[in-house]
Order: sequence, then structure tokens, then C-alpha cells
Amino acid sequence: MRKSDLKILLVDDEPDIREIIGFNLSNEGYQIHEAKDGEIAVKKAEEIIPHLIIMDIMMPNLDGISACEQIRRNPKLQATVIMFLSARGEDFSYVAAFDAGADDYVTKPIKPKVLISKVKGLLRRFKNAESTPSIIDLGDLVIDREEYTVTLKGNSFSLPRKEFELLYLLASRPGKVHKREKIMEKIWGSDVVVGDRTIDVHIRKLREKVGDQYFKTVKGVGYKFENH
Repeated sequence: MRKSDLKILLVDDEPDIREIIGFNLSNEGYQIHEAKDGEIAVKKAEEIIPHLIIMDIMMPNLDGISACEQIRRNPKLQATVIMFLSARGEDFSYVAAFDAGADDYVTKPIKPKVLISKVKGLLRRFKNAESTPSIIDLGDLVIDREEYTVTLKGNSFSLPRKEFELLYLLASRPGKVHKREKIMEKIWGSDVVVGDRTIDVHIRKLREKVGDQYFKTVKGVGYKFENH
């Protein structure tokens, strides 16, 4: 996918911030859209289906955390990457952001070159997606990446974003052992700080929802997907 096809929604109540970030990212070739608060951002996101949303937390009408939660409830926006760019650096702000469904959290101020590098990394998944199948059909289990749905024995349902991406990663290579550090890097990113038990918790949830028989723990190494 070309850069000119990638849409970025900038959400901040400060026009200067939107102007500076928009200028630098548009120079990189991305499509730039703007919203001045969370309420407008939710409507704009539903309208344009952006690939990436860069959003502040403290905004009028609807704050960034609440906007993120609303966006994540929309099935059409499950694939959208959400990065918070905020002056707030407290631990509880990080936790609230990731609990709401954020993919990354960056504190202001940030140098344009660093921001561009982060954006490239976050959007890399859309370029890589062209080389991976959109649907994994394993008989009783079908995983649709475009619709972000899972069908198990004819019954379709949705999973939270990180659970879906973890399932897709493991199921894309049945029998392959995925090391914990590689899973963390691919699903959460090397710049995101999460707890050591994060992967285990997500695997436990997948076992409950999809079936324990699909997931095998390789002690001291990681996990692999089995389809018998």
C-alpha cells in the first residue's frame, strides 16, 4: 500500500499542534484529516475509516480516552491504529489509554523526526498486510482479517483488537513456535511497555473463547497454534 493511500486523523484542540504535525506528515505523503475534539473525531473516523489516529487526551466535549472507547466499539474501525500524543505522563494515563484500546502512547513534546519514525512503524502493518492472507480457513475455525471476525463451527463473533491480532499471528503459522519476545514486538510493539503476564492473560482469554486445544504453551519459550 502506498503512503498516499494511508489516511491519518489528527485529533487535538490546539490548532498549532495539528498544523505542525499535519505539515510534517503530509510532507511524507500521507493523507491528513483533522478534528478539534473527541466528539468530532468519532464522527470523522466513522466517515473516513482512517488507518491511524493520533489523538490528544484532554479535549473539550469528549476527551481522548472516551473517544477511543467509542471508536473501538465500531467494528469498521477495529483495524485502525490509535496513538495518543499527550502532555500527560502519569502512569494512570498510560493504563487508561491502553485499557481503552490504544496501540501506542507518546508524550509531548516530540521531535518531528521521531514522530514520523513512530508513524511509519505503526503503519507498517498495512503494508505487510498485502503479503498475508486476509482469511485463514482452518475448517472449524475461520479468521477474517478484513472484517475482524472469527467464525467457530459456524458461529461468528468479534474479539478485542489485541486478542484478534494474537490469534491471527499464531494461526497464520500452525505448528510454529512463536517466542514471547517476538509476540510482544509484533502485537504490542517494542516501544510499548506492558506487563510480563500480558501475553499469558490474552492467551487465557483466547483459550476460553476459541478453544483450549488450539493453543500450546512451550515452556520457557512461547506459544504455538495447533490445528488437529
